[in-house]
Amino acid sequence: MAEQHTPRSLIVSLYGAYGRTPDNAPAPVAELIRLMGALGVDAPSVRSSVSRLKRRGLLVPGRTAGGAAGYALSEDARQLLDDGDRRIYTRDEPRLADGWVLAVFSVPETERHKRHLLRSRLARLGFGSAAPGVWIAPAALYEETRHTLERLHLDPYVDLFRGRHLGFAATAEAVGRWWDLAAVAKQHEEFLDRHGPVLRHWRKAPDGPAEEAYRDYLFALDSWRRLPYADPGLPQELLPAGWPGGPASEVFAELHARLRDLGAQFVRPFGTEDRPGRG
Repeated sequence: MAEQHTPRSLIVSLYGAYGRTPDNAPAPVAELIRLMGALGVDAPSVRSSVSRLKRRGLLVPGRTAGGAAGYALSEDARQLLDDGDRRIYTRDEPRLADGWVLAVFSVPETERHKRHLLRSRLARLGFGSAAPGVWIAPAALYEETRHTLERLHLDPYVDLFRGRHLGFAATAEAVGRWWDLAAVAKQHEEFLDRHGPVLRHWRKAPDGPAEEAYRDYLFALDSWRRLPYADPGLPQELLPAGWPGGPASEVFAELHARLRDLGAQFVRPFGTEDRPGRG
């Protein structure tokens, strides 16, 4: 089955890759339409998706220096993308000695809708469920978790702890209960199946057109940026043999190094900003 890239997700990937200018200048709507058109997204879909992102508080309207209508990133959106950079581009090798972060929450029955929001948000951050109301993740996810809960005003319901797993089951056995590792592995394998051939193509033709580089990079980024959230980043000794996460990460890293800057030649004048993780 072909991979689905929604217009809204592609716009977020576009801003994440190329849209954080030093002065946070608005990106002209016409440029958004041009750049999304290269990905097969029509203008009405772009406008509709931008409106949804505006309602979610991620994009704010403004005027470019030339007076054209455009959209800039909100402060929340920039924090969200900055947190994402640490996962997508610069994730450190996890160590078992670093321990775990625990999120323990209690939501009053009168606000039970926030219970579902908390569970879904923690899952999207990469947490596994250790027990009802107790979620666990590698300790490296603490800062992003704190930012996310504060941004969504969910922090009053949660206590965060850091610690070690002391038994009774072996930790490698326990993580198999906390996460569905088979499902995560399948996502890595699907990424390799879809984007491995793209990398082999660019190895043979490294000086391809900038528009093609932009298109292949945005699709790869849009696929990859979900994976560091589905995959909590467990230490190697806790993973099943033949774990495909390493090869998938290597494919994305090489596509990033080969295509991101070449694609920027097609993106300009949308705007770019140097920051950690850029190849």
